[in-house]
Amino acid sequence: MRRVRISLLMLCLPASLALAGEPLRNWFNDPYFALSAEQPGCPVPAGPYMTEAERTAESHSRIERGTTCWMTGNCKEPNAYLYDARIAQAVRERVATHPALRGTSLWVMVKRRFVWLQGCVQDMQQGKALEQALQELPDVERVLVDVMPGTAGRPPYRLMNAD
Repeated sequence: MRRVRISLLMLCLPASLALAGEPLRNWFNDPYFALSAEQPGCPVPAGPYMTEAERTAESHSRIERGTTCWMTGNCKEPNAYLYDARIAQAVRERVATHPALRGTSLWVMVKRRFVWLQGCVQDMQQGKALEQALQELPDVERVLVDVMPGTAGRPPYRLMNAD
């Protein structure tokens, strides 16, 4: 079953307040990449980058969520995170030439068979068209679209614990 959430409002938090000087890393090597960069000023999502304290807090739930997929029979692989690299490659191939990418600045993050599409679009129809294309990919459990039309006056944002 695929559930989709389209948010007109993104959760925002200035990076300087959230980070308090700690270095951020992609501790779990979650696939995260830019699909397009055609809207200057579009805030860059934080993606899978987190502090060491956040990594420690998330470690147990990642193990639990990853293996639960296999234990319930919803995954053939022993861990849901093992699908992520293949899904990321399929996302790149599927939307690289998609007409809805024109005029957008978008990033993709893949975690536990979930695909997050974040960034700026010219209109919400672009987000819906890309959502539909991503939903059709094999092994994708959910597509979460968190885009905003335009970039005027938007601060950098950091989605908090979307996992």
